[in-house]
Amino acid sequence: MKDIKTEKPNVGGALRGSFDVIFKNFSTVLIIIAAFLIGVLSTEVRYLKKGVGGAATTAGTTGTTDAGTPQQATKRGTKQITADQIKKLFSGNTIRFGDANKKVVFVEFSDPSCPYCHIAGGENLELNQSADVQFQVKSQGGSYVPPVPEMRKLVDQGKAAFVWIYSPGHGNGEMGTMALYCAQEKGKFWAAHDLLMGKAGYEILNGTDPTGKPTTGPIVKNDTSKSKELADFLKSAMNPTDMKNCLDSGKYKDQLATDTTLGGESGFDINGTPGFFVNTKRFNGAYSYTDIEPIVQAEL
Repeated sequence: MKDIKTEKPNVGGALRGSFDVIFKNFSTVLIIIAAFLIGVLSTEVRYLKKGVGGAATTAGTTGTTDAGTPQQATKRGTKQITADQIKKLFSGNTIRFGDANKKVVFVEFSDPSCPYCHIAGGENLELNQSADVQFQVKSQGGSYVPPVPEMRKLVDQGKAAFVWIYSPGHGNGEMGTMALYCAQEKGKFWAAHDLLMGKAGYEILNGTDPTGKPTTGPIVKNDTSKSKELADFLKSAMNPTDMKNCLDSGKYKDQLATDTTLGGESGFDINGTPGFFVNTKRFNGAYSYTDIEPIVQAEL
């Protein structure tokens, strides 16, 4: 047995041996790290496709754009919202149905000019068809279930409450939003909503069809001088004279700023449209109702 106390090290051989060991170990570590990163990337891609995360996220419109094609939202709000914040929405001038004491309260931050809001609204299936396959409904060969109609059913059944708040996701929805507030005055919100969230509504607010092709009909966007055109478009939902007078009064212009502040960083931290809440659970984007429903059922 060698005396470890007195043995002189073989410097050259020891270094070579050490390098061999280090190289082998380093190679092993690199392989492990590479495998880990590949796994993480694969999982991240899979989660993004499914919209899984701490704050649930899927496709939506972010920022302000005139693009006719739905735009992927890459940055999302993650702020934790409290039950008190949700309840306070019922004390302001927000568009709302039901009361704050329902077991389930749906909140939608939306822009009537936003393509993904149309996808989630279920009234513009042509846009669903032209978007990614994940947004195609059953009749189109897909499995997507627009969430807004399903939320509305629960509200009509008295099982849930619903709050609608403007957020400038796409940038052409100011006149459309003021029209929704005017319609709410007369109890005609959903009638006006369904028109604005349909194909023709998308075209009059954006000036393009769902594929981005310019339209030949009237274009309103945010032009307050086009109140007559918008009122005429919504005449099946509400008396056009009343609608035009309401729009021309500008009475809801400040409400747009109030809504935008609610959705801002100091409020609900909305960074794209649509943005949904089921009570305090956040869903960033045009989620299929099949992803939202388990949370709803757990609360009912």
